[in-house]
Amino acid sequence: MLRNTEYKQVIIVRTDIKMSKGKLAVQVAHAAVSAAFEAYKKKREWFLEWWATGQKKIVVKGGSERDLLKYAEMAKKKDLPVAIIRDAGLTELPPNTLTAVGIGPGPSRKIDEITGDLKLL
Repeated sequence: MLRNTEYKQVIIVRTDIKMSKGKLAVQVAHAAVSAAFEAYKKKREWFLEWWATGQKKIVVKGGSERDLLKYAEMAKKKDLPVAIIRDAGLTELPPNTLTAVGIGPGPSRKIDEITGDLKLL
């Protein structure tokens, strides 16, 4: 494992749609778990190091659906684990509404190249 590397996960949420605090919390949780599972399957070393060092997570404001998809694509190009979360539409949002993108866990420096300028939620 890369002991000198810090690992984290970033969750990017849409800010152009209205979600209750509960809905937002659930969408962030979906993104965190789904992206972590992707890392576990595809980047096991990253996942294990992240897990062993406290599972650092950061939630940031991402803008529109187009913006979130852009960040997801950038992350995929850097070979980072990515989860795109779309709501089922059972409560507040229309079905298939993109709500969040999870990136990582992965090396902090790689993730920062994509999300470093985004503001904390």
